Amino acid sequence: MPHTPPAHSKSSSDTAGFAPTRWTIVLAAADGQDASRSRRALGELAQTYWFPLYAYIRRHGHDASQAEDLTQEFFARLIEKNSLAAADRDKGKFRAFLLTSARNFLANEQDKTRAQKRGGGRVIALDALDAEARYAIEPIETMTPERLFEQRWARAVLDRVLARLREKYLADDRGQIFDVLKTSLTTPSDAASTAAMAQQLNLSPGAVTVAIHRLRRRYRELLRDEIAQTVASPELIDEEIDYLLNCL
Repeated sequence: MPHTPPAHSKSSSDTAGFAPTRWTIVLAAADGQDASRSRRALGELAQTYWFPLYAYIRRHGHDASQAEDLTQEFFARLIEKNSLAAADRDKGKFRAFLLTSARNFLANEQDKTRAQKRGGGRVIALDALDAEARYAIEPIETMTPERLFEQRWARAVLDRVLARLREKYLADDRGQIFDVLKTSLTTPSDAASTAAMAQQLNLSPGAVTVAIHRLRRRYRELLRDEIAQTVASPELIDEEIDYLLNCL
């Protein structure tokens, strides 16, 4: 997974004019300012980051069908019962809030015969077959549910960033450049690899070096932006990035 270490210099988003993120909107709306806005924002976040929660529930011993139902039910309750009203400053990270809420949800989930009633709202589009394929990517027997959640969360963030980066290159009609250079996000470039990429792209090695630098810079920018969507203030961005990279 791409995890180019981000530069920790302050970006334009790290100012007093920090734009409200989706998670910030969710927290603000929990105070009753705009409930529909909160639901939309939470729904967007849930659509991107549902899998770590699914993996967490599976690791707690639930089978695939139960995990799918419980994941849907969890988000439905979170939205419908205004659980966000209980969010406090210590839950300024969406990741931490979601994990704490999921832990409490499973602890309170006692009636296992209600599976057929769960997930009626279907607040997220969950592909159970894809979920199981992703869940079985590697051995997890030695991981705690919490560790698995955080590892899968980190991967979801990086997958989202890579997808956004690819979309930007495609929009600029530079898809081939992205496809050839994307390995440089995880593998240091040497003279041999740079020459090989230059040959593929019909560019000079110097031009490829510049293109790699730009790719990595845009990746870091998008990573910071993506993290900003899941923390309540810009002061938490670098801390969250460091933590997630250490989870991989």
